[in-house]
Amino acid sequence: MIAIGGAIGVGLFLGAGGRLATAGPSLVFAYAVCGAAAFFVMRALGELVLHRPTAGSFVEYAREFIGPWAGFASGWMYWVNWAMTGVAEITAVGIYVKKWLPDLPQWITALIALAALLAINLLSVRLFGELEFWFSVVKVLAIVVFLVVGAGLVATSAHIGDGQAGVANLTAHHGLFPHGVGIALMSLQAVVFAYSAIELIGIAAGETHNPRAVLPKAINSVVWRIAIFYVGSVLLLAMLLPWGSYSGAESPFVTVFSRLGIPGVGDVMNVVVLTAALSSCNSGLYSTGRILRALADKGEAPAFAGKMSRRHVPYGGILFTSAVYVLGVVLNYIVPKEAFDIAMAIASLGVVATWATLILCQLRLRRAALRGEVERPSYRMPGAPYTGWATLGFLALVIVLMAFSDGPEFWAFCSLPVILLVIAASWKWIQSRRAAAAS
Repeated sequence: MIAIGGAIGVGLFLGAGGRLATAGPSLVFAYAVCGAAAFFVMRALGELVLHRPTAGSFVEYAREFIGPWAGFASGWMYWVNWAMTGVAEITAVGIYVKKWLPDLPQWITALIALAALLAINLLSVRLFGELEFWFSVVKVLAIVVFLVVGAGLVATSAHIGDGQAGVANLTAHHGLFPHGVGIALMSLQAVVFAYSAIELIGIAAGETHNPRAVLPKAINSVVWRIAIFYVGSVLLLAMLLPWGSYSGAESPFVTVFSRLGIPGVGDVMNVVVLTAALSSCNSGLYSTGRILRALADKGEAPAFAGKMSRRHVPYGGILFTSAVYVLGVVLNYIVPKEAFDIAMAIASLGVVATWATLILCQLRLRRAALRGEVERPSYRMPGAPYTGWATLGFLALVIVLMAFSDGPEFWAFCSLPVILLVIAASWKWIQSRRAAAAS
């Protein structure tokens, strides 16, 4: 439920609206392709977790199978992912609340959301787990209701506002690729971001009872559920209304339900997507707290980031990440309309880095097993190593395509060398400090 709850966030509930408005029905294909990549990433993660469950997750696997520098780099890229994802989530909260309070500044709502989530994460792991479970239940039920209602509306060719639901909406408005294949490819970055957080299941494994029995079942269920929720939801959205009816100004789910003419149903869905944003941001604070603590234990993050409370909450890492969320509040004050896209584009760099790390670690695990150095778990990534290399090629394509964007994605691509340079310089400084201490 933590993995599902983390993944079902603003990437789907808000981002899909803006992408449908630009890519049209071709967005369905983007979700299907990215879903296939996510499947192989999850299976790679499953094999690694069954090899050695740890709360450090891929950071520890990168350290074991690639090298200490890879653990350091992947940990900080993951932090970049969740730091910027959190900014996107609290930005979405501000956008959703505008439906009821259009005059309330977006940054104020973002600040209130941050304060509430910070309090929840600092209290206890048990409270986080309970709240995240119920947050996830609300989101999953909402998606299931939408799939059932949406399928019924399409099957009966129901009238929704000024339009009519039906399969014809997929092709009636300039075809499946209304702006060409190129625009569909450019949407891959946003869709990869939408699938992010599925790797949370690996981090939670370190605090799970009997992970070797629980994790394979959990991973398999997450994969097919997310495939149905994501691809199925986007397909239905494209059939329920003409793709031009959507926008990035509100959730596409709210758009559909608001046009049904049933009093209050749009508001109910807005509450659900608001809960989804809070839930995903909640997961981000949880995961980065654990990752930063793992880095701090190795002297690769500020010592404060490794501080633990008496309730076993890594409050240092949580507070460290929340400082970036405060900068996100400032971003919402300066450029409220662009804040979501900027945060999402930068976060996707961290997602790609995390997924690539998991695939590389699985490839190294397989090689080590073939050499007889480790025992490979019975739960394995299918089609390895070919599926692993194909997934890495896909992830490289996503990054390259960002360079050809004329929006925030281009500037995020330009920021990548800067981020990598800072990480490399920091690693060199840490190594020199260790060498000095050893001598």
